[in-house]
Amino acid sequence: MADVHTKAVRSFNMSRIKAKDTKPEMLVRRFLHGHGYRYKLHDKTLTGKPDIVLPKYNTVIFIHGCFWHGHKNCKYYVVPKTRTAWWLAKINGNIANDKKHLTALHKAGWRIITIWECGLKPLKVEKTLNKLLRIVHKPGTSQHSKI
Repeated sequence: MADVHTKAVRSFNMSRIKAKDTKPEMLVRRFLHGHGYRYKLHDKTLTGKPDIVLPKYNTVIFIHGCFWHGHKNCKYYVVPKTRTAWWLAKINGNIANDKKHLTALHKAGWRIITIWECGLKPLKVEKTLNKLLRIVHKPGTSQHSKI
């Protein structure tokens, strides 16, 4: 099936997709700041440039888009019908890079929290953010938590 948009419209739409300061990221940042947390953003000295770094808690937070990072069993991760092979290579490359960065951060002693975009939708956001607070406050939590 052909794309419903022209090449120019599709190009324009894709150019508007941001890598930093996305709505889910801003939501988490406002929540943390409102609860008194201070953090660094996109620290280039750390592998993978985590979205949020909480140095006091030795914790990094990644906020992943379900589509771009291939969130399995999620309704927001649907492989496009056009250029399927290209998209699968792109998304699988993102997943491989994520694993590489998580391994390096784990070896460096960082606690890692991954928040999926679907967990920040209106019906789930409160539960997700409260779980985030519990994980950050609990020093004995696992090295990698997924919300």
